[in-house]
Amino acid sequence: MANNTDITPIGLLTGKVVFITGASRGIGAAAAQLFAREGAAVVLASRSADALQRIVAAIRADGGVADAVTVDLADRASIRDAVDRIEALHGRLDGAFNNGAAIQQPGPLDTTSDDDIEEQFAVNFRAQWYAMNLEAALMRRGGGGAIVNNSSIGSRRANPELPAYGAMKRALNSITETAAVTWGRQGIRVNGITPGGTATEMIDTWEAASSGVTERIRALSPLNRMASPREVAEVAGWLLSDRASIVNGAIVPVDGGAGA
Repeated sequence: MANNTDITPIGLLTGKVVFITGASRGIGAAAAQLFAREGAAVVLASRSADALQRIVAAIRADGGVADAVTVDLADRASIRDAVDRIEALHGRLDGAFNNGAAIQQPGPLDTTSDDDIEEQFAVNFRAQWYAMNLEAALMRRGGGGAIVNNSSIGSRRANPELPAYGAMKRALNSITETAAVTWGRQGIRVNGITPGGTATEMIDTWEAASSGVTERIRALSPLNRMASPREVAEVAGWLLSDRASIVNGAIVPVDGGAGA
């Protein structure tokens, strides 16, 4: 069955302040719109200020609460400024969807450049580590919260076309589980999701560099299709909600069964 984009909101995130990185496109943009419709006050972060402002304007026009902050995930000071901005705007943080990521130049392990490895480490691992700690500190002051880290199906198995990307996403799974165990007693739940093929610009970039990859991904899914960004965002939204109050330390496949 295809994704139904007309699902009626149920107030899943009513009253919550939620931070979303990588919010200017793809899964992050879908999450911004979905979480706002579900009642959250969203703070959106990305390097693309113009795209963020368009999403903020659309959410506000629909009656939602949204603000934007420009963030470079490779710059730790930029991440700290973003979390400080959340505190200035709302005084607390209830949920965070760490979705922002960088894609590497596709290619085998032995041709992956040092620059690609450094970028993958900086954006897909170190930035998430740093953001999680800042988010948790703000959540702690408000009595708790929930964090969802966006990983990848490529973290669960060999990833010969994106080896550095897969390695850093697997490391992200590890710190997700560690944070869940470390912070659970402080009222902070931490979970991850591992999307499979999703119809985003990242996949378009990969397809341009490696023709046929989209069809290969589709063929691996028992559902015989890619996910829409909205479908992935739905899972993140549920994990951030009180409906998932006992879910902690889970790395949830969101791949249509491709990894089964």
